[in-house]
Amino acid sequence: MALTVGFDLDMTLLDTRPGIKATYDVLAAETGTAIDSDLVVSRLGPPLVQELANWYPPERLEAVADRYRELYVEHAIGPTLELPGALAAVAAVRAAGGRVLVITGKWEPNARRHLDGFGLQVDALVGDLWAETKGEALRAHGADVYVGDHLGDVRGARAADAVAVGVATGPYSAAELAAAGADAVLRDLTEFPAWLAGHLAARPA
Repeated sequence: MALTVGFDLDMTLLDTRPGIKATYDVLAAETGTAIDSDLVVSRLGPPLVQELANWYPPERLEAVADRYRELYVEHAIGPTLELPGALAAVAAVRAAGGRVLVITGKWEPNARRHLDGFGLQVDALVGDLWAETKGEALRAHGADVYVGDHLGDVRGARAADAVAVGVATGPYSAAELAAAGADAVLRDLTEFPAWLAGHLAARPA
C-alpha cells in the first residue's frame, strides 16, 4: 500500500507567527479593538473564529474573520518562514514513493498561497479543519501518518487511526505531546527523514 503522510501547516511546516501577528495588529488598528497579538501567536492551532471570539462579540465574528483573511494576503504571506527541515521532510515522503497531504485549520486559499510561496507541492490540501475534523480528511485520503505541533493534531491523527507524530516547534513541549498520545515526538522536522526511514523499515512487508 502506498504511503500517505499528512502535515499540519502553522508551526509544523511553516513559522507563520510574524505575519499573523502583523495581520492582527492591522486588524486591531482598523477595528479599534485592543488585541494582544503576542498572546495570539503563542497559541496558534484552533480555528480563527475561536481566537477572534476572545476579542470581538459574537455578532461581529463573521465580518471580522472575513476582513482578517483579506488582510492576511497582504501582511502574512511574505513574512512567513520555513521551519527547520520542512522542505526536506516533504522530500523524504516523495523519495519513499509517498503522497503528501496538508490538513490545516487555516482558510484554504491562504494556505495555498503559503504552499505556492515555498514551492511545496502536495497531493491534497484541506483547510478549515481542527482536531477530530482533521481526522475525517486524513481518513478520506488514506493517511498513514499525521505530523503536527498541537495537541489537536494528535487528536486528529487518533481519529483517523493514523500514526501521530508530534513536533515540538509549536506551543507544546515534547513531553506534553507524548502525554497527549503522540506515537513519536520529534524536536523538529530535521529529525523526520530518519524517523520515516525507521517507520518504513518496521512496516510489515
